[in-house]
Amino acid sequence: MMPNSRNSPLLHVTGLKQEFDVSDPWLSRMIHRQPRCFLTAVNGVDFSVQPGETFALVGESGCGKSTIANMVVGLYTPTAGKIYFDGIDMGSITDRKKEMKIRQRMAMIFQDPYASLNPRWRVNKIVSEPICAFGLLKGKDAVLKRTGNLLRQVGLSARDGNKFPHEFSGGQRQRISIARALASEPDFIVCDEPTSALDVSVQAQILNLMKDIQNQYHLSYLVISHDLAVVRHVADQVGVMYLGRLCETALTDDLFDDPQHPYTRLLIDTIPDIDMTGIERTPVKGEIPNPMNPPTGCPFHPRCPLVKDRCRKIQPSLTPIGNGRSVACHEVI
Repeated sequence: MMPNSRNSPLLHVTGLKQEFDVSDPWLSRMIHRQPRCFLTAVNGVDFSVQPGETFALVGESGCGKSTIANMVVGLYTPTAGKIYFDGIDMGSITDRKKEMKIRQRMAMIFQDPYASLNPRWRVNKIVSEPICAFGLLKGKDAVLKRTGNLLRQVGLSARDGNKFPHEFSGGQRQRISIARALASEPDFIVCDEPTSALDVSVQAQILNLMKDIQNQYHLSYLVISHDLAVVRHVADQVGVMYLGRLCETALTDDLFDDPQHPYTRLLIDTIPDIDMTGIERTPVKGEIPNPMNPPTGCPFHPRCPLVKDRCRKIQPSLTPIGNGRSVACHEVI
């Protein structure tokens, strides 16, 4: 692993945009004289992840979080915008060897440990796949030894490598996924809802394991989650997304202690009041607008308790307001 020695972000994305063609088939469009239709899943997102830190993206389902994760690791090609990894523009790389060298430094932990592991492969083959793909070790014995060490590191045994994924529980499968992510010796790991498919009792174990591994290897994480309790536990910084845009970014403690954007406040109000403080809470009202036909102005204005006329007409930009916080809200900026 190669920690970033410069005082600069390991990952920096700017103006990130992703459109999907959701048009009807060509013949149907010709018959009914329909134009092509595009869904904008991500629209102009900027953020940075520092070496050794965790940046979390939160928001309701359909806000574009997972789409960003897939763009960062190269599963989707951005429609517009730039992704810089350790100062290198990922979209400008034309040399295959150089691209593979950078991709080796990235890994991903997927949401569903039941679907992300090949059921026909033994665990040894699953975990060692990145080692073989990137040519990190030569010889079957060396690869097998490394695989056993990775399994022990995530709380399993080397003997588990001879089993198939169906022989493990959900939490154990996610440990296998973590071992596979570590196999390429990455600096940066994207965690797409890493605990949402697990029992609550297992979630804490997986989160603690991820934190321990991060501290040991000085890893950077991009965590995608809708669970605010998880985000508060693992993140250094948080970006709140709504309808494909960031509406607020801040240090984790600042965001939870003093949310600025109305949507952020409504999200935090959904967290159960375990201490029974009696503080009045405002539930999130309404539904997310259709992304095929987003509202004019601020995308949150149909659900916002602070809405004004200009909110319906003018879209606010994400504006820094100090202490590392940025907000996209007319009432704040």
